[in-house]
Amino acid sequence: CALGTGRYPQPEIGALPFCVWPLRMPHGIGVANAYLIGECGSGRAILFDTGAGIEALAASWPKAIRELAAVFLTHVEGEHAGGLCDVVARFGAPEAFIPVGATAACGRPLGEGEVRRYGRLEVGAYTTPGHAAQHNCYLVHMAGDATGPAVLVSGDLVFAGSVGGAYFSHEQLQANLRRMLGMLAPGTIIAPGHGPLTTVENELRYNPFVV
Repeated sequence: CALGTGRYPQPEIGALPFCVWPLRMPHGIGVANAYLIGECGSGRAILFDTGAGIEALAASWPKAIRELAAVFLTHVEGEHAGGLCDVVARFGAPEAFIPVGATAACGRPLGEGEVRRYGRLEVGAYTTPGHAAQHNCYLVHMAGDATGPAVLVSGDLVFAGSVGGAYFSHEQLQANLRRMLGMLAPGTIIAPGHGPLTTVENELRYNPFVV
Protein backbone atom coordinates (compact mmCIF):
# COMPACT_ATOMS: atom_id res chain seq x y z
CA CYS A 1 0.00 0.00 0.00
CA ALA A 2 2.80 2.42 0.85
CA LEU A 3 4.50 1.70 -2.46
CA GLY A 4 1.27 2.15 -4.40
CA THR A 5 0.56 5.52 -2.79
CA GLY A 6 4.11 6.83 -3.18
CA ARG A 7 4.96 6.66 0.52
CA TYR A 8 7.52 3.86 0.40
CA PRO A 9 11.11 5.16 0.09
CA GLN A 10 12.69 4.17 -3.20
CA PRO A 11 16.43 4.31 -3.75
CA GLU A 12 18.41 5.91 -6.51
CA ILE A 13 19.58 3.11 -8.76
CA GLY A 14 23.31 3.40 -9.36
CA ALA A 15 25.25 2.87 -12.56
CA LEU A 16 26.19 -0.63 -13.69
CA PRO A 17 28.96 -1.83 -16.03
CA PHE A 18 26.31 -3.63 -18.14
CA CYS A 19 22.77 -2.89 -19.33
CA VAL A 20 19.49 -4.00 -17.73
CA TRP A 21 16.15 -3.89 -19.53
CA PRO A 22 13.12 -4.47 -17.25
CA LEU A 23 10.25 -6.02 -19.23
CA ARG A 24 7.04 -5.10 -17.40
CA MET A 25 3.88 -7.02 -18.28
CA PRO A 26 0.37 -6.51 -16.89
CA HIS A 27 -0.58 -9.03 -14.19
CA GLY A 28 -3.71 -8.64 -12.05
CA ILE A 29 -3.73 -5.13 -10.62
CA GLY A 30 0.02 -4.77 -11.07
CA VAL A 31 2.85 -6.02 -13.25
CA ALA A 32 5.06 -9.07 -13.56
CA ASN A 33 8.67 -8.48 -14.53
CA ALA A 34 11.15 -10.23 -16.74
CA TYR A 35 14.66 -8.86 -17.31
CA LEU A 36 17.20 -8.74 -20.08
CA ILE A 37 20.80 -8.23 -18.98
CA GLY A 38 23.66 -7.88 -21.42
CA GLU A 39 26.80 -6.06 -22.37
CA CYS A 40 25.74 -2.65 -23.64
CA GLY A 41 25.71 -2.36 -27.42
CA SER A 42 26.18 -6.07 -28.12
CA GLY A 43 22.65 -6.93 -29.32
CA ARG A 44 22.83 -10.12 -27.25
CA ALA A 45 21.50 -10.60 -23.73
CA ILE A 46 20.46 -13.06 -21.04
CA LEU A 47 16.74 -13.32 -20.24
CA PHE A 48 15.49 -13.86 -16.69
CA ASP A 49 11.91 -15.20 -16.60
CA THR A 50 9.62 -15.17 -19.61
CA GLY A 51 6.43 -13.50 -18.41
CA ALA A 52 3.04 -14.99 -19.21
CA GLY A 53 3.97 -15.91 -22.77
CA ILE A 54 5.68 -14.87 -25.96
CA GLU A 55 3.08 -12.24 -26.94
CA ALA A 56 3.31 -10.38 -23.62
CA LEU A 57 7.09 -10.57 -23.71
CA ALA A 58 7.33 -9.37 -27.31
CA ALA A 59 5.17 -6.33 -26.53
CA SER A 60 7.87 -4.93 -24.23
CA TRP A 61 10.94 -6.34 -26.01
CA PRO A 62 13.68 -3.78 -26.83
CA LYS A 63 14.64 -3.58 -30.51
CA ALA A 64 18.30 -3.50 -29.53
CA ILE A 65 18.26 -7.16 -28.43
CA ARG A 66 18.22 -9.62 -31.32
CA GLU A 67 19.68 -12.75 -29.73
CA LEU A 68 19.60 -14.56 -26.38
CA ALA A 69 22.65 -16.16 -24.82
CA ALA A 70 20.49 -18.07 -22.31
CA VAL A 71 17.24 -18.04 -20.35
CA PHE A 72 16.97 -18.44 -16.57
CA LEU A 73 13.68 -19.04 -14.74
CA THR A 74 13.41 -18.07 -11.08
CA HIS A 75 10.42 -20.39 -10.63
CA VAL A 76 7.83 -22.16 -12.72
CA GLU A 77 4.71 -20.06 -12.22
CA GLY A 78 2.31 -18.84 -14.92
CA GLU A 79 3.30 -15.16 -14.99
CA HIS A 80 7.04 -15.91 -14.85
CA ALA A 81 7.54 -19.01 -17.00
CA GLY A 82 4.97 -18.80 -19.80
CA GLY A 83 6.03 -19.83 -23.31
CA LEU A 84 9.58 -20.87 -22.40
CA CYS A 85 9.99 -23.10 -25.46
CA ASP A 86 8.55 -20.39 -27.73
CA VAL A 87 11.07 -17.89 -26.38
CA VAL A 88 13.97 -20.31 -26.79
CA ALA A 89 12.95 -21.02 -30.39
CA ARG A 90 12.26 -17.40 -31.44
CA PHE A 91 15.46 -15.92 -30.07
CA GLY A 92 17.80 -18.86 -30.60
CA ALA A 93 18.75 -19.35 -26.97
CA PRO A 94 21.18 -22.30 -26.80
CA GLU A 95 20.26 -23.14 -23.20
CA ALA A 96 17.55 -22.51 -20.60
CA PHE A 97 17.74 -23.17 -16.87
CA ILE A 98 15.16 -23.86 -14.16
CA PRO A 99 15.48 -24.57 -10.42
CA VAL A 100 16.42 -28.11 -9.42
CA GLY A 101 13.24 -30.16 -8.92
CA ALA A 102 11.08 -27.92 -11.12
CA THR A 103 9.52 -29.20 -14.32
CA ALA A 104 9.42 -27.20 -17.54
CA ALA A 105 9.90 -28.27 -21.13
CA CYS A 106 13.13 -26.89 -22.63
CA GLY A 107 14.63 -26.23 -19.17
CA ARG A 108 17.68 -27.81 -17.53
CA PRO A 109 18.12 -27.81 -13.71
CA LEU A 110 20.56 -25.36 -12.15
CA GLY A 111 21.30 -25.48 -8.44
CA GLU A 112 23.01 -23.70 -5.59
CA GLY A 113 26.52 -22.48 -6.35
CA GLU A 114 26.44 -23.23 -10.07
CA VAL A 115 27.82 -20.50 -12.28
CA ARG A 116 27.44 -19.74 -15.98
CA ARG A 117 29.47 -17.21 -17.96
CA TYR A 118 28.45 -15.36 -21.11
CA GLY A 119 31.11 -13.08 -22.49
CA ARG A 120 32.06 -10.82 -19.58
CA LEU A 121 28.88 -11.53 -17.62
CA GLU A 122 28.69 -14.17 -14.90
CA VAL A 123 25.46 -15.61 -13.49
CA GLY A 124 25.47 -17.42 -10.14
CA ALA A 125 22.49 -19.48 -8.93
CA TYR A 126 21.14 -19.55 -5.37
CA THR A 127 18.47 -21.99 -4.26
CA THR A 128 15.85 -19.98 -2.35
CA PRO A 129 12.66 -21.97 -1.65
CA GLY A 130 9.84 -20.41 0.37
CA HIS A 131 7.46 -18.77 -2.07
CA ALA A 132 7.66 -22.00 -4.07
CA ALA A 133 9.30 -25.33 -3.34
CA GLN A 134 11.61 -24.80 -6.32
CA HIS A 135 12.85 -21.22 -6.55
CA ASN A 136 16.16 -19.68 -7.57
CA CYS A 137 17.67 -16.23 -7.33
CA TYR A 138 20.44 -15.24 -9.74
CA LEU A 139 23.34 -12.87 -9.06
CA VAL A 140 24.72 -11.18 -12.17
CA HIS A 141 28.04 -9.35 -12.23
CA MET A 142 31.06 -8.79 -14.42
CA ALA A 143 33.32 -11.84 -14.38
CA GLY A 144 36.47 -11.34 -12.37
CA ASP A 145 34.95 -8.46 -10.41
CA ALA A 146 33.08 -10.14 -7.53
CA THR A 147 33.06 -6.92 -5.47
CA GLY A 148 31.80 -4.68 -8.27
CA PRO A 149 28.20 -3.57 -8.89
CA ALA A 150 25.81 -6.49 -9.27
CA VAL A 151 22.16 -7.31 -9.85
CA LEU A 152 20.17 -9.88 -7.91
CA VAL A 153 17.26 -11.24 -9.95
CA SER A 154 15.11 -12.15 -6.96
CA GLY A 155 11.97 -13.63 -8.50
CA ASP A 156 9.29 -13.73 -5.82
CA LEU A 157 11.66 -13.85 -2.84
CA VAL A 158 11.71 -10.11 -2.14
CA PHE A 159 10.14 -6.97 -3.62
CA ALA A 160 10.43 -3.27 -2.87
CA GLY A 161 8.56 -2.99 0.43
CA SER A 162 7.34 -6.58 0.53
CA VAL A 163 8.18 -10.26 0.09
CA GLY A 164 6.63 -13.10 -1.87
CA GLY A 165 3.73 -15.03 -0.45
CA ALA A 166 5.09 -18.01 1.49
CA TYR A 167 2.97 -20.57 -0.34
CA PHE A 168 5.52 -23.33 0.30
CA SER A 169 7.26 -22.40 3.59
CA HIS A 170 7.28 -19.19 5.62
CA GLU A 171 10.32 -20.39 7.61
CA GLN A 172 12.36 -21.13 4.50
CA LEU A 173 11.36 -17.88 2.83
CA GLN A 174 12.50 -15.86 5.85
CA ALA A 175 15.71 -17.87 6.17
CA ASN A 176 16.60 -17.35 2.51
CA LEU A 177 15.60 -13.69 2.67
CA ARG A 178 17.99 -13.13 5.59
CA ARG A 179 20.71 -15.16 3.88
CA MET A 180 20.57 -13.30 0.57
CA LEU A 181 20.24 -9.78 1.99
CA GLY A 182 22.93 -10.52 4.58
CA MET A 183 25.53 -11.77 2.11
CA LEU A 184 25.24 -9.12 -0.60
CA ALA A 185 26.80 -5.68 -0.80
CA PRO A 186 24.39 -2.88 0.25
CA GLY A 187 24.45 -1.34 -3.21
CA THR A 188 23.42 -4.54 -4.97
CA ILE A 189 20.41 -3.81 -7.19
CA ILE A 190 17.42 -6.10 -6.66
CA ALA A 191 15.41 -6.89 -9.79
CA PRO A 192 12.20 -8.43 -8.38
CA GLY A 193 9.45 -10.45 -10.03
CA HIS A 194 6.92 -7.67 -9.34
CA GLY A 195 7.25 -3.94 -8.77
CA PRO A 196 10.18 -1.53 -9.19
CA LEU A 197 13.91 -2.05 -8.86
CA THR A 198 15.34 -1.56 -5.40
CA THR A 199 18.57 -2.22 -3.49
CA VAL A 200 19.71 -4.48 -0.68
CA GLU A 201 20.40 -1.44 1.52
CA ASN A 202 16.92 -0.02 0.93
CA GLU A 203 15.12 -3.23 1.82
CA LEU A 204 17.21 -3.87 4.91
CA ARG A 205 16.35 -0.36 6.08
CA TYR A 206 12.67 -0.02 5.18
CA ASN A 207 11.06 -3.35 4.27
CA PRO A 208 8.72 -4.30 7.18
CA PHE A 209 8.77 -7.97 6.18
CA VAL A 210 12.53 -8.32 6.59
CA VAL A 211 12.86 -9.60 10.17
